[in-house]
Amino acid sequence: MAGNRVVVVGGGYGGALVAALLDDVAEVVLVEPKDAFVHASAALRAAVDPAWEDRVFFGYGNLLERGRVVQQRVERATSDRVQLAGGTTLEADHLVLATGTSYPFPSKFIESETAVARARLARMREGLARTERVLVVGAGAVGLELAGELLDAYPHLRVTAVDQAPDALTTGDYLPELRAAVHAQLDGRVDFVLGSRLGYLPPSDVGTYEPFVVETEAGVRVEAQMWFRCYGNVPASDYLAGDLASTRNGLGEVRVDAHLALVGHPSVWAVGDITDVRESKRASAARAHAEVVAANIRARIEGRAPAATYAPAPERIVLPLGRTGGASQLMADDGTRHVLGAEETSRMKGADLYSTAMAELFG
Repeated sequence: MAGNRVVVVGGGYGGALVAALLDDVAEVVLVEPKDAFVHASAALRAAVDPAWEDRVFFGYGNLLERGRVVQQRVERATSDRVQLAGGTTLEADHLVLATGTSYPFPSKFIESETAVARARLARMREGLARTERVLVVGAGAVGLELAGELLDAYPHLRVTAVDQAPDALTTGDYLPELRAAVHAQLDGRVDFVLGSRLGYLPPSDVGTYEPFVVETEAGVRVEAQMWFRCYGNVPASDYLAGDLASTRNGLGEVRVDAHLALVGHPSVWAVGDITDVRESKRASAARAHAEVVAANIRARIEGRAPAATYAPAPERIVLPLGRTGGASQLMADDGTRHVLGAEETSRMKGADLYSTAMAELFG
């Protein structure tokens, strides 16, 4: 039997689930700098509605019965050990990389303490109450979802969305009907300034009240009092060192095989946004990765060969635009794609934002 010390780096959707699934069979150590799991799929709702904060931040206290959670940042990881910022080194029979991507506030938080993140949200909401116009830079799924939440919670707002692309939602393989459904709900409430990037970013930090004027490279002038950056997903993998330093591709993702082990490193695994699996980065994919990796590590611990493999699910997008709005593109079993409107989208994700499932995982 293989050794059973499993070190999971990152306590997001994939890492937390791997840790929970292996808690009964392995000595699990989950390393995560934050004091609570952040349910990112609901973060934009919590940004505008404080009642949702309890459905975004979940403490790790009830996640593991036998294993332990170490609230630390990993400075350096090689295939058989991780070095923590506090100076401790953890040896690993199996290492799971689950550090995901970094993304600007309020979609994700850099703050390690929940109290600090909540205070930042409260300051932002105070500013929004006296803001008249918000600038959203990026008209992809995150920018549109944020615009929908802002307009839902603050009906007095005007939103300007700037994107260098000629239309909204151009980065995925989306049907024209999806964009049409989004425009039907947002046009007249969101001013789309498309086809040219900003000449320079506003001088203030995102989510803070400070009036400013910027211009696009095409010369369109935009005035607002608050802005948000909704682009720039960057894999958090710069801690990989030694024999793992060369496992990253040019984007910073790690190269994995069908079992989700790192290529050339059969005892190092990866789940979620950090992998080079060709699919959109979403929570449901990270959780599916976790099921595969947990099954394969369990097999190795029990002396069997890893047999579980991962194949990307059909691409889909479920895009809430506030509590009752939104649009979705799903794929049927026969490969045909179809678009659903506000009512169906709200029923699938908009009302609950998958927060009940997260609450169950974290007890």
